Amino acid sequence: MPKGDGVENEFPAAVPLFPLPNVVLFPRAILPLHIFEERYKQMTADVLRGHRQVAMALLRRGWERDYYGRPAVDPVVCVGTIVSHERLADGRYNFLLEGHTRARIVREIATEPYRLAELEPLTEVNSDEGGLLALRSALAGLFRRESYASLPAGRQIRELLARGVPTAVAADLAAFHLLSEHPVELRQELLGEADVRERVRRVVDAVADLKPAWVNVPGDAKLN
Repeated sequence: MPKGDGVENEFPAAVPLFPLPNVVLFPRAILPLHIFEERYKQMTADVLRGHRQVAMALLRRGWERDYYGRPAVDPVVCVGTIVSHERLADGRYNFLLEGHTRARIVREIATEPYRLAELEPLTEVNSDEGGLLALRSALAGLFRRESYASLPAGRQIRELLARGVPTAVAADLAAFHLLSEHPVELRQELLGEADVRERVRRVVDAVADLKPAWVNVPGDAKLN
């Protein structure tokens, strides 16, 4: 039973890969997906009959030349569970995928029409909350500001921090919801960073750089 981000999650020996450009899923984040290609409609039907697990993979630059083949993907992926789905009349699907485990591709398994891979969970270091106290305080301080709380999912992240969720979870949700305008390479690096302290530090820096000063600046001033 692989472990990811502090909890235990099961995934099978072979997990379907869903490669996309510009999309990086993080543990605890929920990604809405619309499935219309035949190979991925088959993938969805197959996993819904069983384990409901899909690994989101980031396509590497130049993927356009071989999109319908096997273009290169980053070796670090996020495994997620389909938590709800809808099958449309024409066979397309809408589903919500909740990430749960950082993992690395060990090898791909030859298959058609979609890709399967053997995965291993990413082993994390420096994940103890005691070593993250200063970074947690900095992150919480940002979201106490109304301007940051007013960003997408900002209030949710503020509430999660107040309720005591692990710092790494709050940082992952901040990266997923707030860094979509940053280069996708940054989000992929954050997904693949096994040093939790370094990962959280980079998230705090990136979120701080957003500087959403146009929202309720007077309310922020008292916190500076």
